[in-house]
Amino acid sequence: MSMRSKQKKKFSFINLILYIILGLWGITTVFPFVWVINNSFKPSREVINSSFSLPIEFTFENYANAFDNLNILVAYKNSFIISGSVTIAVMIIASMMAFAMTRYKFRGKEFINSLIIASLMFPVFSTIIPVFRMMSQANLLNKPLSVILPQVAGNLSFATVVLMGFLRGLPLEMEEAAYMEGAGVRQVFTRIIIPLSKPALSTVAIFCFLWSYNDLFTQLIMIRRRIKYPVCALLNEISSKYGTDYGLMASSITIIIIPVLIVYIFLQKNIIKGLTAGALKG
Repeated sequence: MSMRSKQKKKFSFINLILYIILGLWGITTVFPFVWVINNSFKPSREVINSSFSLPIEFTFENYANAFDNLNILVAYKNSFIISGSVTIAVMIIASMMAFAMTRYKFRGKEFINSLIIASLMFPVFSTIIPVFRMMSQANLLNKPLSVILPQVAGNLSFATVVLMGFLRGLPLEMEEAAYMEGAGVRQVFTRIIIPLSKPALSTVAIFCFLWSYNDLFTQLIMIRRRIKYPVCALLNEISSKYGTDYGLMASSITIIIIPVLIVYIFLQKNIIKGLTAGALKG
């Protein structure tokens, strides 16, 4: 009994230390969001004088200016068109690639698998010049497709690796039974593989959407017309054009991060479940 009580005390003390560390990390993560939201309700002069205090003069003027002068809603539409298209395209292509890589044997399979893994090590900065030339020659600059295509290519390797890890852990008995009943490859893929892969597909969709939404670099390179700006590119313009209006900047940042917060709050279980399943079963 004494040994068990000592072990319980030891484990509880370790857990206490972990909780303290995680609590401090959580505070440092959440504090910038709270600070920005708090300053978004202050006039610019008050932000400069007392940025860490509660608003003395509570105002919605910054949000009114953001919607009236900066075309936030148009930028939202552009962002959702780009990020939604990237997410759907990556899910479709990556799921088919993962199905082929995990269910079929063909010549050059190991080489293709190595290329998929190796492509994860190349950042977007290393390929942006040839990609820009390709988009220019195809007359796609300043169009959503000039951002969608590079982002699809950039997210495809990650999505394929996650889905491959998940599919390797799925039992083959259901697929074999379907083939014996006369089902074709398309039916097996759409009626068995896709429904069983919902956790991994949810993870892929969430990460692809967020990465596309926050990809300022590709957006600035490919899109130069203000009316075509996604939200992140518009925020960059705010910081340069309205650099002294800190209240407007804070309100604009708050408006821009709302979709990201909503995705994380409501879909965080899917993120953890999908990554864990892929990691354990891969």
